[in-house]
Amino acid sequence: MKKILSYIWPVTRKFPSEFNGTLEISYVNGKKVLDTKNANYSYGSLQKILEIGLTKVNLKSVENLLLLGLGGGSIIQSLRETFEYQKNIIAVEIDPEIIKLAKDEFGISPSNTLQIVQADAFDYVKTSKEKFQLIIIDLFIDTTVPSKFFKKEFCDNVSRLLQKNGFIIFNAGVNLKNNSDKIEKIISNFGSDFKFEAFLKVNGTNTLLVGEKLT
Repeated sequence: MKKILSYIWPVTRKFPSEFNGTLEISYVNGKKVLDTKNANYSYGSLQKILEIGLTKVNLKSVENLLLLGLGGGSIIQSLRETFEYQKNIIAVEIDPEIIKLAKDEFGISPSNTLQIVQADAFDYVKTSKEKFQLIIIDLFIDTTVPSKFFKKEFCDNVSRLLQKNGFIIFNAGVNLKNNSDKIEKIISNFGSDFKFEAFLKVNGTNTLLVGEKLT
């Protein structure tokens, strides 16, 4: 019944979150999505944006994937179903309420090939010893990426975890088209080891940075 009603008007349930304010689970046009007050977190426009990023990398070379920012797990669904990626994923998410909603509402649970870690991504990349061939960075609080994830310390730690010829997909922000200095600063913080391409206004809103580690 909720799906049917959602074609007439969205059906929404709200959940309090220490980190994200109010989280909303809604049926919109028959599809369940996860939103905050001002942004889609999963299974809506965000999923389409990250799927575009995934078309720019060679997933066949990826044995071990790090996802910084789980959300409702829509990019995991895309990886498994759309891109047929069945290898190892480690997903890092700071918000326990989001981890719970991903499991209860969207069926995203730990498995032999999916590890979900509740942690601050900034701290995780500082201490992790694993190596990855793809790191996806999607670390929004509502419509904003916290500034610490643009800092050189974070970029250096991400670079340290990435193998040679590995890829980064960085969902860097909303409406950065006229902020080229900020984009260039992010790219420069990763250093000369990387070759980046910036995709502006992806799906009409977001800036995606896709980089390959050359050395």
